[in-house]
Amino acid sequence: MIVKENLYNKRIISIDAFRGITIFVMIFVNELAGVANIPQWMKHMPADADAMTFVDVVFPAFLFIVGMSIPFAFNARLIKGDSDYTIWQHTLKRTLALIIMGVYMVNASGGYSDYLMMIDPAVWAFFAYLLPIPVWNKYDESVPEIVKNILKYGGILGFVALYFLYVQDNGNIGTPPRWWGILGLIGWAYLLTVVFYWFAKGNLIAMFAFFFICVIANCVNLTEGVAIKDFYVFSFVAGHMTHASIVSAGVILSLLFFEGEALKTVNLKAIGFGLLLFVMGYLLRPYYEVSKIRGTPSWGLYSAAICTALYYFLFWLMEIKKQTKWSEFFMPAAANPLLIYILPGIIIYFNLSVGISIVPNYFNSGIPGIIWCLVFSTIMLLMMKVFNKLKIRLHL
Repeated sequence: MIVKENLYNKRIISIDAFRGITIFVMIFVNELAGVANIPQWMKHMPADADAMTFVDVVFPAFLFIVGMSIPFAFNARLIKGDSDYTIWQHTLKRTLALIIMGVYMVNASGGYSDYLMMIDPAVWAFFAYLLPIPVWNKYDESVPEIVKNILKYGGILGFVALYFLYVQDNGNIGTPPRWWGILGLIGWAYLLTVVFYWFAKGNLIAMFAFFFICVIANCVNLTEGVAIKDFYVFSFVAGHMTHASIVSAGVILSLLFFEGEALKTVNLKAIGFGLLLFVMGYLLRPYYEVSKIRGTPSWGLYSAAICTALYYFLFWLMEIKKQTKWSEFFMPAAANPLLIYILPGIIIYFNLSVGISIVPNYFNSGIPGIIWCLVFSTIMLLMMKVFNKLKIRLHL
């Protein structure tokens, strides 16, 4: 693969801001899911609805940002001189880590037997969320190697122990992939997109082809009476191509913005790409509807179109107008997205395991609940500042 000298070889602050904002909103809506008596537009739409809310755009926004980061990550490794083997090793390790965390977190939320579990389910869940920190922390050079190894391999042994301590509701031992969880879905979509990006050598036309293949595969997978759906390999891959289409859309937007063309031309291409996404979603909607839970192509295309428009605005505001001061609030989350994602789970399951509640019932409903969710999300961002200073930062 060839190094793209014209691709920016530095962090793009507008992408970091987009990531930070998305993480903040993700924490907010995850906390909001437990609040009663809130408007429907602040919830996920039901599976049988042909509609979407801003909540249904949060997950695809994160997928989109994963895609936007891929060209930069590859370019940085190539410039550093990493071999093909090193790059693939890193890619597979990152994918495996996301899948493992996703599966454990899914099993923490249900599927176990209250009576047969070998330890309290809340304690099990607490460690399922906590153990990624010692395993995947990016340790400072001042930490002795023996301490790093004790923490890292101790965490791995902890995951193994949790596997055998888990008893499913059918009595079987182990943590099955009932579904992959948010992190697992990101992992599979990331892997599919990176594999193609590598073999296509980051070619824009090839990435467009992959994007269309993903959308077509998603359509076929949701069409009744198609024989190829009976093949498990196809249905498995096509199911993850739903999300890979959004990741690849992010890759395409990065290539449109940052491959060295004149700004006016790039902006026109980005606008055209956003319109293409919207029109495709509009044309497919009568056949497949809009549903985040069912993972329909129109949901993915509309979400990617919204993300394109949002990033276009951030690029104009931050890269062209140089208005960046406001984004400092979100940057701690952008620098440590995985840790801030799992931190609420650590807090929630710790409280459950020791039998305490930090939130009065008054804040579990209506407007007070919404206000609490905003406060909680802000607290999480402030905690990230502390963790970043302490050099506790998850790095896959």
